Amino acid sequence: MPGPPHLSNVCRYTVECYAMEAATDRNLLRIGELSRRVGVSDHLLRAWESRYGLLQPVRSPGGFRLYSEADESRIRTMQAYLAEGLSAAEAARAALGGGTVPGAGPPAAVPAGEGYFAALRQALDAFDEPAAQAVLDRVLADLSVPAVLRDVVLPYLAGLGERWQRGTASVAMEHFASNVIRGRLAGLARGWGSGHGPQALLACPPGEQHDLALMMFGIVLHRNGWRIGYLGANTPVEELARAASVSRPDLVVLAAARPETVEPIRAELTALACRFPLALAGAGATAQFADEAGARLMAGDPVTEAERARWPR
Repeated sequence: MPGPPHLSNVCRYTVECYAMEAATDRNLLRIGELSRRVGVSDHLLRAWESRYGLLQPVRSPGGFRLYSEADESRIRTMQAYLAEGLSAAEAARAALGGGTVPGAGPPAAVPAGEGYFAALRQALDAFDEPAAQAVLDRVLADLSVPAVLRDVVLPYLAGLGERWQRGTASVAMEHFASNVIRGRLAGLARGWGSGHGPQALLACPPGEQHDLALMMFGIVLHRNGWRIGYLGANTPVEELARAASVSRPDLVVLAAARPETVEPIRAELTALACRFPLALAGAGATAQFADEAGARLMAGDPVTEAERARWPR
């Protein structure tokens, strides 16, 4: 007589589990783990696989794609070529050819956005908005959003600020570049208040006009499951407190580039920290000030701090 109708399903499940265990022993990876290792979104990895044949997965009996150390090596080589300024198609062909980037050293050590940084600076310094948008289009197609922000946009803005302080970048140049970048960040921020995760309320203190880093923090935080309420630059503390009373956020983040913008509102921030979890970010916040106000200090760059943020329990 035939066995129970569910027996074949049980056997298939057992075989698939065994295959997955064997795959782990051979250091094969599911795409999610590969994505975390190389810092590239799984969506982009699949695009590189389908468009360029960069990845050559094997399949488990259950149909799962499994990726090898060779796949990881080709991804890192491609990242190095991208950093040298090659297009995605050119970088993929070079990586598949087994070449190395002249002077680049080990591919994993090359910042992913190095080549794009130079191209973006050239376009913005020339007040060439179409060229700058083309660079941003290209880098967003080739790299993950956190990589774009951390390896391209943040270094560019930091360099621009330093050049402005030295007098080698004009006010017009700073305004032009900031507005181009703000427009692109606004597009990435669209819908960041939606979702079902915890909520963060973001603002800058009175007198603080520089909020692009705070926008980047919110964009990455939203991609990690948070809902974002954004008040932005030059926010009076009483308005921040009023908004927090209405929205009841799980975290309030105040970002300041200059210490003189937070020192006058020490008492108000201390009172706010008694009512809501408060974090201080930016060069204007110090560990001592945060501790005295009862707040947490976010000392890293905005992308890294957003990736570190933990959901409240």
